[in-house]
Parts: sequence; structure tokens; C-alpha cells
Amino acid sequence: MDHEKIKQGVRLMLEGIGEDVRREGLLETPERIARMCEEIFGGLSEDAGVHLNKQFRVSDNNMIVEKDIPFYSVCEHHLLPFYGSAHVAYIPNGSVAGLSKLARTVEVFAKRPQIQENLTIQIADALETYLKPKGVMVMLEAEHMCMTMRGVRKPGSRTVTTVTRGVFAEDAALQQSFWQAVNR
Repeated sequence: MDHEKIKQGVRLMLEGIGEDVRREGLLETPERIARMCEEIFGGLSEDAGVHLNKQFRVSDNNMIVEKDIPFYSVCEHHLLPFYGSAHVAYIPNGSVAGLSKLARTVEVFAKRPQIQENLTIQIADALETYLKPKGVMVMLEAEHMCMTMRGVRKPGSRTVTTVTRGVFAEDAALQQSFWQAVNR
């Protein structure tokens, strides 16, 4: 990440809104924002495959659900946060990833500027690519600050996105099992 460009951009934005960048409270703000960007956009330089390549052989091919995985991301349209929970399921095809690897996969993609719809797809794509399961289902529920603090101003509204692949797309009963697991 280019800290100098970020700091210049922050100074220009502060000046653009009419602030004095020499004011005591703002003196270190450009540097703080540059460090923050490294943390919240760290997924830009990460590969989910690093986490999902570590797998274990299994003989059971029943559904695995990791639910209520907290995530924080930034809307690429307004550069405001959106945050919520991810629910991830897959049907193994002979191997499984460690449960923490599912949460790490969510985190890799959440730490990028983007939209929730793409975040949901990216998680499902990574699970399909690296685990090669019989099916994948991903659901994200999130509150978007671009809807809460600006524009329509509807705090508490949540956006839900889902992706179903493989046997999940073909089997309504399997989807229902996912919904039941998530809503327990």
C-alpha cells in the first residue's frame, strides 16, 4: 500500500470539506488513515487458497455449516462500512478444511472494498475452487452504513444475499436444512 498517496488523499479530502489540516486534532489523521487502510483493506494482498489448501480426508459427506461468522467490509461505492454475519455451508467430497479456515476465507474477501453481492460470490467461488465440494451455500446478512447514516437513512435494515451451488442449487430439502441450521 502506498501510505504517501493515502495521506495526500486524506489531506485533500479534509481541505475539500473545509477543514484546516493543521488543526491539532487533524495533524496525525492522514497517518492514522493510512495505517487503518492497511488493516481494513489487507485482503487485497491475500489469497484465500492459502487457508483452504490445508485439508483433511473424511469418509462422511454430510453438510458442514459454519454460522454467525462476523465480518466487516467497506462499500466500494461510498467507502463506508458494512458489517454483519456470514453463514457458510458445504457438502464435502472426501476432504474438509479446518473450521477456522472458513472464517479466514470470509475475512480475506471482506477486507477489500466491494459490494455485498460480490463478497457472497467470492466466498462461494473460493470454497468451490479449493475444496471441490459436492455443493456450497453462502448467506450474508449485513447492515450498510451507506443506508444508515446517509441517503435513505434506515438504521437497522439488513441486506441478505445468498449463493447456492452444486447439490444445494438442485435440492430444496438441503437448502431447508441449511436455513434450519442457520436459524437455530
